[in-house]
Amino acid sequence: MYSIVLVDDHAIVREGFKRLIEMESDLDVVAECRSADDAVEAVSHWRPDLVALDLSLPDGSGLPLIEHLLSVHSQTHIVVLSMHDGEPYVSEALRRGASGYVTKGVAPEELVAGLRAVMQGECFLSSDLRQRRADRPNAALDPLNRLTAREREVFLLLAGGRAPKQVAAELGIGQKTVYIHRASLMGKLGAGSELDLYRMATERGMLSPAG
Repeated sequence: MYSIVLVDDHAIVREGFKRLIEMESDLDVVAECRSADDAVEAVSHWRPDLVALDLSLPDGSGLPLIEHLLSVHSQTHIVVLSMHDGEPYVSEALRRGASGYVTKGVAPEELVAGLRAVMQGECFLSSDLRQRRADRPNAALDPLNRLTAREREVFLLLAGGRAPKQVAAELGIGQKTVYIHRASLMGKLGAGSELDLYRMATERGMLSPAG
């Protein structure tokens, strides 16, 4: 029996996925969470085999949460559930440690297929994402892929409206280092201001909607 934690801030979505998952004799939803804080607590308590994670949560983006949950319990697998289907968003989730990505526009049964595939050691993408990658083999060639891991973190925080001083505090680095990363990533992206970074992140669906 595989234990699963569902993380989505919409109760009706959680209930629908829970009913679907528990129709399978070897899958068991042990906890439902509506926020990032709830998810961390549930993973710490249950040590689940798998987390089905929505990326748009009321208390922050699910992207950094992926790494946080894996730091809490490294043996868990994470399958992302999201309305965002942009390639940069998918690539970033996988880079941070997700084992699968299922968009909310596909048939619900694909979630179960994804859970099973991931538990068998595969990396799973829903059918619409697989088709898009097949139709556009160069879709992953995005300027954001030129950024280092730290530059990506700085990019997302600056794009989300953080001041360099706040970025330094959140990442535990010096403010001068933030400015160095800022100059480097803006050069790689051809950006002239934080507004350009915001637009890039918004166009790619990398910022969680407010609320």
